[in-house]
Amino acid sequence: MVQIMQTTRKPIVVVGSINMDLVAHTPRIPVPGQTLIGTGFDTTPGGKGANQAVAAARLGYPVQMVGMVGEDVFGQALLDNLTRAGVGTAAVARVPGPSGVASILVAGNGENSIVVVPGANGKVYPAYIDKQAALIRCAGMVLCQLELPIETVSLVLALCAEAGVPVMLDPAPAAPLPDATWSQVTWFTPNETEAAFYLDKSPEPEDAAQQLLAKGLHGVALKRGAEGAFLAVAGGEEAWVKPFPVEAVDTVGAGDCFNGVFAVALLEGNDPWAAARFASAAAAIKVTRRGAQASMPSRAEVDALLALST
Repeated sequence: MVQIMQTTRKPIVVVGSINMDLVAHTPRIPVPGQTLIGTGFDTTPGGKGANQAVAAARLGYPVQMVGMVGEDVFGQALLDNLTRAGVGTAAVARVPGPSGVASILVAGNGENSIVVVPGANGKVYPAYIDKQAALIRCAGMVLCQLELPIETVSLVLALCAEAGVPVMLDPAPAAPLPDATWSQVTWFTPNETEAAFYLDKSPEPEDAAQQLLAKGLHGVALKRGAEGAFLAVAGGEEAWVKPFPVEAVDTVGAGDCFNGVFAVALLEGNDPWAAARFASAAAAIKVTRRGAQASMPSRAEVDALLALST
């Protein structure tokens, strides 16, 4: 069980995407040109930013979401879902046009393939972030991803750097980053493919972490799926966090679950490895259930899995 510090809690502020996921279940991911008969279909709230916000809020931690949804049929449903999960939505605007959507294929073994259409997320311009600057500056930690315009993410990082607010950046989908980014990010949390994008080759996790830290980062958490996670901090320790063996049925949002829960555990005063173990337990529970946000676990569920694993 992770340590919980009884102090005044500054909120986690998530600046990111809010999507409706259109999920088709299929025996396997089709190859180009192939048609398969699916086994099921779900419409479920998603988006990397919203997923991370819900993961944190399910633990009872205060969370505020900054983003946009459309004025289409999905917009109000996405807002309502965030509110039910305990996420503050005062900084989520409704704008003309469609909400963001993600077309997702989930194979029988839990693997997935995703195409994201930004919709309203693409309208979260720097001018909107300027209006939310006070909220961002008062955060205990800000969580960002790369499903918003890169100039928007860059402004958020700059605001946080000026205010001394730690940032967790999930570089997904991987995209070129301005040079200033590396020194402004506290925790960089790529998966294996994303880490390789920022390096000249695909080294072993230990080498990858050191190469990323050399860019100016404070900490790196390499998310390696069934292998667990590898953490390293600048000038300090590095170590693996072992995975929790489970039978995965849907891996969509597993990395987002890790990020949201990792942020909570860090802000509650845990060292990075204890925080990552807590986050890994949460992600393990998440992949045993379907739906990106619907499957995010409660604190009691995570504590129960950790108790069984000690």
